[in-house]
Amino acid sequence: MSEIIEMARLMQGNEAVAEGAVAAGIRFFAGYPITPSTEVAEILAERLPEVGGKFIQMEDEIASMAAVIGASLAGLKSLTATSGPGFSLKQENIGFAAMAEIPCVIVNVQRSGPSTGVPTAPAQGDVMQARWGTHGDHPVIVLTPSSVREAYDLAVRSVNLAERYRVPVILLMDEVIGHMRERVVLPAPGELKVIDRKKPAVPPEHYYPYRADADGVPPMANFGEGYRYHVTGLVHDENGTPVTNSQVTEQLILRLHRKIEDHLDDIVITDRMQTEDADVVVVAYGSVARSAKRAVKEARASGIKAGLFRPVTLWPFPEREVAALAERVHTIIVPEMNLGQLRYEVERVTRGKVRVTGVNRVHGELITPTEILAAIKEVG
Repeated sequence: MSEIIEMARLMQGNEAVAEGAVAAGIRFFAGYPITPSTEVAEILAERLPEVGGKFIQMEDEIASMAAVIGASLAGLKSLTATSGPGFSLKQENIGFAAMAEIPCVIVNVQRSGPSTGVPTAPAQGDVMQARWGTHGDHPVIVLTPSSVREAYDLAVRSVNLAERYRVPVILLMDEVIGHMRERVVLPAPGELKVIDRKKPAVPPEHYYPYRADADGVPPMANFGEGYRYHVTGLVHDENGTPVTNSQVTEQLILRLHRKIEDHLDDIVITDRMQTEDADVVVVAYGSVARSAKRAVKEARASGIKAGLFRPVTLWPFPEREVAALAERVHTIIVPEMNLGQLRYEVERVTRGKVRVTGVNRVHGELITPTEILAAIKEVG
């Protein structure tokens, strides 16, 4: 017991992200200060040099994303952090990373919008932008934590997934999780599972940078190691050469998606509380899931069979799990700090089999347990 107390730390969510990133092997950060994500940059500015990494404050968010892509190509696990308008500015280069299959992590600590909105107020208005923000049909993985310890764990997981699948991964926080403080016990050195990108097993003259293995993911050679190849955001063949052939185009786009869709069991994680016998289930994520947890407990105490389903992986959306819920319950309630972005996805997946209702707030404050409990009692 005394050892656990000694290892416990009072830690902020943004701090947990920075420490998790370092533990997962992040050795390059490029970014620009922006509320409420700035602490991630501040902490990594100090921590990265301590572990042999590099920190660069760029002139803007576009350049930041570009620098992260370049560092990743050179072999460094790379991350950037931003909020609101900065996330919008990164979108074109996020699309480049998806097309060129460059692993990287983008932390977005959401704030109220549109535009500059209320920089210090929490929101969850970037859910659909995280999935569809860049143009074209593109793959993406999005994770969202609901506690400080989970911010640490998902930072590690984000890096691992980016490296494993050669894809940009978005860690979608909100201001409440980013700035709240909790006592956490971090894993001891050696307990973490850290994944590195798959390297080519052939000499440079036989290397095709975009020839996928059976898992759909091509091995990745780092620049500077003797493997010379072309990197482009254009549709390209296995050698990286731009092409306009329709068959090659479709094969590439479909493969980019299949390397994610074929591994949903590895990528998609969810959390449940008392959903086995529930009549009403609350689907909530991020900080709102904390309020929902309290509301479900109070609903149970009053005799209502309520449960909580929390998608930790927002994208790919846990369709199978939510569809299964629709077979057992009569109502799904989706509270979120936006006007219904994830609710629409729940409605799409459940296909009218259950009633889906929202608790939506855009006033810049956290949705309370009382508000969610009232919605449960109304339908329970």
